[in-house]
Amino acid sequence: MATDELVLLQDVVKEFRGVRALDGVSTTIRPGITGVLGPNGAGKSTLIKILLGLVRMTSGTGHVLGRTLGVNARNIREVVGYMPEDDCYIPGLTGIEVVQFAASMSGIPNTEAMRRSHEILDFCGMQDQRYRAIETYSTGMRQKIKFAAAIVHDPDLLILDEPTTGLDPEERVALLNRIRSLADRSHKSVILSTHILPDVQATCDHVLIMSHGQIRLSGSLRELERPTESRLNISVLAGQDRLTSWLQEQQIHVTTQPNGLLQISAGDPDLLERIWQAAAERQVAIQSLAPSRNSLEEIFMTAVKEAADASP
Repeated sequence: MATDELVLLQDVVKEFRGVRALDGVSTTIRPGITGVLGPNGAGKSTLIKILLGLVRMTSGTGHVLGRTLGVNARNIREVVGYMPEDDCYIPGLTGIEVVQFAASMSGIPNTEAMRRSHEILDFCGMQDQRYRAIETYSTGMRQKIKFAAAIVHDPDLLILDEPTTGLDPEERVALLNRIRSLADRSHKSVILSTHILPDVQATCDHVLIMSHGQIRLSGSLRELERPTESRLNISVLAGQDRLTSWLQEQQIHVTTQPNGLLQISAGDPDLLERIWQAAAERQVAIQSLAPSRNSLEEIFMTAVKEAADASP
């Protein structure tokens, strides 16, 4: 397997009592941050469990960091950090003890495990709360502890399942910044499974969209957001009606977006200069004029709708 292929899956099928949770999944996940999106029941959790070796494939083949799926799952989990969606802690332990325990389970000696745990909790913004019993924690604090436990052994790949659940807006932004920092500064790769589209848009390099146990769309977020036809978005501070009338006079199709932007086709190479000239002549104040991009919400809804239409 090529070194830039973190995960390689070929025709992976997983059946539970005759029901296909995964139906012929084939994909390659490369370095960076990959967002896995999909509605409930799409197969995201099953995919994660297969990557971790927690469930066996019904058929198909796969590799994670060069290790073959279904051969030695422990070898995979040694080099992967996993943050589950559900709470998984031992009551009575303090936050620092939970993280130290996770480090020790990875084979790190106790003294080094404690040192690393404090270092990671500093990175996660946990102060004196680390010495409290974890069952007294808020949801947001437990999320921080789960994240710290996932990264304390310095894994090559992180799999994060709904990591921002229960976080307030400030904590959510802080956690997303930490994830981005791990990718940019420590060169960690991340698989981020979430239903929160803005988290993916703010953090991820690549996107997988799942529905009905299949991958319906995958690729670079930048490429997916690029529209199939050239369009421009125009933000107008004053005189929008006058600019709209002029565009219509020029037989340029114009639509007003829900956010108030004017959107037009941009096939004419001289159009930008003509718009600026028309705005000056008609006393129209243009705030910005930029190429249009598809929204991740539009991409997601289209992929899911196509999957629903194709299903029997």
